[in-house]
Amino acid sequence: MSECEQTEKQDPSEHGGTGQSMSPLAVCTVCDRLFRDPKLLPCLHTFCSDCIGQLEPFSRPLSSLSPEQEPDRAAVTVLCPDCDSEVDLPPSGPSGLSTDHLALDAVFLETLLSDRPLSCDLCGEGGSESRCEVCCVNLCEFCCQAHRRQKRTASHSVQGLDELKSRGRLSRPVLCPLHPGQELRLFCQPCDLPVCLDCAVTLHRDHRCCPTHDVIDRHGDRIRELVAGQLRPLLERLEESLQKVDVSQEALQARVEATANEVRAFARGYASAVESHCLSLLHRLEELRVQRRNQLHLQRAQLKQALLDVRGSVEFAERLLGSGSDAEILSAKGVTLRRLTSLVESSYDPHPATVAPDDGSSICFMPGEPAGEVEGYPVVGVISSKTVDLSKCTIEGEGLQRGEEGERGHFTLVCRDSAGEQLARGGEHVLVSVVHKEKKNCSVETTVVDNSNGSYSVSFTHEKPGSYSVWVCVRAQHVKGSPFILNVQRKMRRHSGTFHCCCFCSSGGAKEARCGCPGTMPGGFKGCGHGHKGHPGKPHWSCCGSTTEQSECLPPSVLAAVSPRGHLRTVEL
Repeated sequence: MSECEQTEKQDPSEHGGTGQSMSPLAVCTVCDRLFRDPKLLPCLHTFCSDCIGQLEPFSRPLSSLSPEQEPDRAAVTVLCPDCDSEVDLPPSGPSGLSTDHLALDAVFLETLLSDRPLSCDLCGEGGSESRCEVCCVNLCEFCCQAHRRQKRTASHSVQGLDELKSRGRLSRPVLCPLHPGQELRLFCQPCDLPVCLDCAVTLHRDHRCCPTHDVIDRHGDRIRELVAGQLRPLLERLEESLQKVDVSQEALQARVEATANEVRAFARGYASAVESHCLSLLHRLEELRVQRRNQLHLQRAQLKQALLDVRGSVEFAERLLGSGSDAEILSAKGVTLRRLTSLVESSYDPHPATVAPDDGSSICFMPGEPAGEVEGYPVVGVISSKTVDLSKCTIEGEGLQRGEEGERGHFTLVCRDSAGEQLARGGEHVLVSVVHKEKKNCSVETTVVDNSNGSYSVSFTHEKPGSYSVWVCVRAQHVKGSPFILNVQRKMRRHSGTFHCCCFCSSGGAKEARCGCPGTMPGGFKGCGHGHKGHPGKPHWSCCGSTTEQSECLPPSVLAAVSPRGHLRTVEL
């Protein structure tokens, strides 16, 4: 008799109600009883086979099916009672799911440690004193002796129940569902399944089958890698983010209560009109609190669900690796790896830099603002809940339009709300980053000054010429237009050469003079106004030929000089 059959024949009334101190690992959360034929869903949650079969099918529109799911339209999809994940049952139903052998161990251990006497599973009369670990049955003294005398069961391992109780943990073999009594000691690599000796010589005779202890390290290490390298850090980040949301809820409540006290203190100095105004302000504040609280509740629910998914899978994987035998690990390896990989790829993974729950910092009371009239009396004091609208923020100044090497750039960021009005307060987290687009290691140090009126003054120095990417972010998000492109021009040096009107004058009257450009003049008259024909070109600086004083000059090592005979020539110093 298999372990699954034993759990099915147990009287539910013996285990109903978990008011007793039973291990939650042995209790089905659907029927609230000890597991009967526990099956493992793809989300790594375990339920009784009958409980899974009673779940309502979850229908999805055909348009939501992926191409890989199209051929499997006959598969039934249900919602996991624990995590609400959509899981597909095999065409054979719950019986086609993997058996959770760890849950079977927990059920038997719970039964073993209970104070109720255990009856013999063979005769049903005497009290059990031993257990056959191969047949997975409890035996009285008479049946135990008969079990040892029979040729087919004489070699089975029979342990005393008192000894099993003292261990606190079972060492139960995993038997083949096709060949009862045969333990799953081999692993078929082409089929990716643990098999017994009979399976290896019949169904898998042409396949490569290895002992389970030879392949357990390779398959177990994959699970360990996912848990230790990715899911455990993800679990810590989810816990940290959930804690942030809880702290923000408390801060939001404290902020609302503090603002309410300010409103009440301000309203006590007025008559009935001011009291009416006070009540209206509190009503508005309550609406904001409910609105922000609902947003935090939604974020908390998302984080909590993601945390439950990851935690449940991590705990199962760690328990499987720590408590499961080789065959148990290999039996649940496929579904475990699929679930862990799915969590790594698609789970909600908040990064600490981007998780910024609303702690109510934008809610404030502004007592000096006119609030209109109440019962004919002018009143002041409003509740401000304006938040920054990144699409409405503006940049003022020419610091992002042009720049010159070595000069200091300035611009002003103006934070505005959704109506385009400038915020009347500061305190926003503003980040400005200026990085060279080609030289990634070339960054510019920026200075941001909060003007406490919704504007922020930004200044920085252009270190090197080139194209820069300027990020302007508020609350870790780009404002409209960011990142900006800033082109920094090279600073022009003043010319150090000699300005020549023409080669004739600078060469002392030589008709065949060579200029530093180089150029020649045949001589003659007229040209520069001195009564002779000048150089064909325009007057220029000898160092680079430019006619503009503020322009890019050649490096100082290259200059035009006058030869001993008066001709201009280019020399390298």
